[in-house]
Amino acid sequence: MSRIGNWWASPPRSGMRLMLMPWEYRHLRLCGRVRAVGGVVLVALGVVTRLEGGADWKTYGWALAFLTAGLADLGLARWELRIAGAPSERR
Repeated sequence: MSRIGNWWASPPRSGMRLMLMPWEYRHLRLCGRVRAVGGVVLVALGVVTRLEGGADWKTYGWALAFLTAGLADLGLARWELRIAGAPSERR
């Protein structure tokens, strides 16, 4: 197997876990926590943008963009932290 193939092959994982880069898979708790903090910051930016911005569509658009990105980040953080807490698969 090529060098790149070996890089993606370790550590052993299956299913949806293959979507994660190997470095991210080896540091799931750290990546999950960083994503969670980033998601909270983005949601806070969305709320502040909506509350302090004007009543035009530009404000609504930016607030929606921040909220969408923040909620996606929080969802990915939850997924990564659940994988990190699951029992490992050993073959």
